Amino acid sequence: MGEKDRQRSRLAIAAIETVPLRVPLGRTYKGSGYRMTHRSSIVTRITTEDGLVGEAYAGDEDAGLEDIDRIIHTEIVPVLVGEDAFAVERCWELARPATVDILRDRRLGLVACACVDTAIWDLVGKALRQPLWRLWGGYRSRLPMTSIGGYYGAENSIGAEVEELRSRGLAGMKFKVGGLDPDADAKRFHEARVAAGPDFVLMADANQGWTPAEAVRFARLVADDDLYWFEEPCHWHNDRRAMRDVRLMAGVPVCAGQSEFSAAGCRDLMADGAIDFCNFDASWSGGPTEWRRVAAISLSYDVAMAHHEEPQVAAHLLAAIPNGTFLESFHPDRDPIWHHLVANRPPVADGWLQLGDAPGLGWELDADYLQRHRVSFDHSPHTS
Repeated sequence: MGEKDRQRSRLAIAAIETVPLRVPLGRTYKGSGYRMTHRSSIVTRITTEDGLVGEAYAGDEDAGLEDIDRIIHTEIVPVLVGEDAFAVERCWELARPATVDILRDRRLGLVACACVDTAIWDLVGKALRQPLWRLWGGYRSRLPMTSIGGYYGAENSIGAEVEELRSRGLAGMKFKVGGLDPDADAKRFHEARVAAGPDFVLMADANQGWTPAEAVRFARLVADDDLYWFEEPCHWHNDRRAMRDVRLMAGVPVCAGQSEFSAAGCRDLMADGAIDFCNFDASWSGGPTEWRRVAAISLSYDVAMAHHEEPQVAAHLLAAIPNGTFLESFHPDRDPIWHHLVANRPPVADGWLQLGDAPGLGWELDADYLQRHRVSFDHSPHTS
């Protein structure tokens, strides 16, 4: 064993730094109950005592960006410096108290944990000289890629949007519904199917916009339009039972999981028969370590795995497992970070994205783009 390999038998964390970034979108994007004007994220870099660097970006929060960055620096960094990054589960556990404050939005601590957890995994992959898709299971090295679209208020027609996605080589589209009555949205969805043809995957995402009765009506109205899955069809307050009822009454495959905070929450979706697809989000819910727990549970329930957005980490997670499905993306105007920050983003060809053999996540980040959109926060203690 050489000296460098002996040193790499322990990945002692020496420093953790962050680069928050905030990018304005080309227009306001409206779903059934929300709107977005910016996309934000945090690049986290972890440096070991022997100079190896793990780097990742995670999350798309805008309003909570400063809080997430502060939690990383004031609550997570102090407990992880000096720890062995190879001890991923221990590092995850040490960071976990950032999620327990009941007086703040729990998602803030979860995203902070995910930023660090994802960078740790990139560091581990680089130390072992293996891409994460292989290190996490290596089931395949490529995935079919879809785009999220069908937003309300778009300037282009639905047909033009579908055609543009097809021209970019994408395999399908997740179409926004739930913001109108079921009949109106069914007409929009049918228009998308006519434009797409039979060989283009179409999902519908209501973002928890409807009652169970409304969701069932929509599903029945589009029964001949080859709906691949129906995502988060029902209002949040009783969604597990409501989705179960929609799934059974309408005979439609249901997808959910992005609104869950934990592996236990996803387990309950599966145990209650509420879903066929689980789109748990590693960046929203604590990191790849927690996502992989959900993927392990899903196999015992015969539930397929998806991932809510975040293709920079989702690609590796979904490729690694036998029940991974589609990799989600956005139009470049909706997710400029993926399309412009990742300098070596692989092209999509005939519906598929091919991952490479570069170690860790394997992404090269554009330093100029990062510098143009970075924001700074002061986390130093203030005394009166």
